[in-house]
Amino acid sequence: MKKFLVYIFLLAGVLVHAQLGTRIFGRDPIIHLENFDKQRVHWGYYLGFNSYDFKFDYKTPPAKDIKVQSTTGFNVGLIGNLRLNEHFDLRFEPGLAYTQRNLTWTDERLTTSYDRLREVKSTYIHFPLLLKFSATRTGNIKPFLIGGVSRTLNFDAQEKVKDDNLTGDRFRMKTWTNNWEFGAGIDIYFEYFKFSPSIRGVFSFDDELIRDNDPNSPYTGNVASMKTRGVFVNFAFH
Repeated sequence: MKKFLVYIFLLAGVLVHAQLGTRIFGRDPIIHLENFDKQRVHWGYYLGFNSYDFKFDYKTPPAKDIKVQSTTGFNVGLIGNLRLNEHFDLRFEPGLAYTQRNLTWTDERLTTSYDRLREVKSTYIHFPLLLKFSATRTGNIKPFLIGGVSRTLNFDAQEKVKDDNLTGDRFRMKTWTNNWEFGAGIDIYFEYFKFSPSIRGVFSFDDELIRDNDPNSPYTGNVASMKTRGVFVNFAFH
């Protein structure tokens, strides 16, 4: 993952350096792709990385919260953009996201490190429907805000597995979740394409936890809800 990020930043640096001769960021830049955003429909793709977390709410305040260790995952997907008017676009951005979260319980009934730790690996198919608001373009730069809703399919949810946390090294979650998203970014117009780095927060509406069969389970008994939170950093090319 570190090598992936290095490659992304090197690519961005090379692109910027290659365009400096055309004064893309100067006071009087050469305007690139002047009519690009006037298209009714255009397409693109994105690459990026993510950091997912869980937000736990409890039935009664515990002595210690469940610890969530986030790791860096990656995203890849496609972009379909429908122009509504000069400042608003409707976007569909289906994609794949891979991530892992390590959960550690502090319940005294769990006496070994094996029992306390669960590695939650998730492979998501992400279906966001978003509204993009763009500011007025200045030269070859146009900042934007983006937000909307999404639905996510988790291939690693194990929702239908009958054995619960007490009987195996697993952690069950619901297969489908619904989210709201909000973010910001900037469109940068180069000679042959548009480059759009952005950052976005993803917040689940739904309680995703599958309870253990035992209502007093040390893993799920005191959990009122468990909801996904995530941050995406994407690099889009149009």
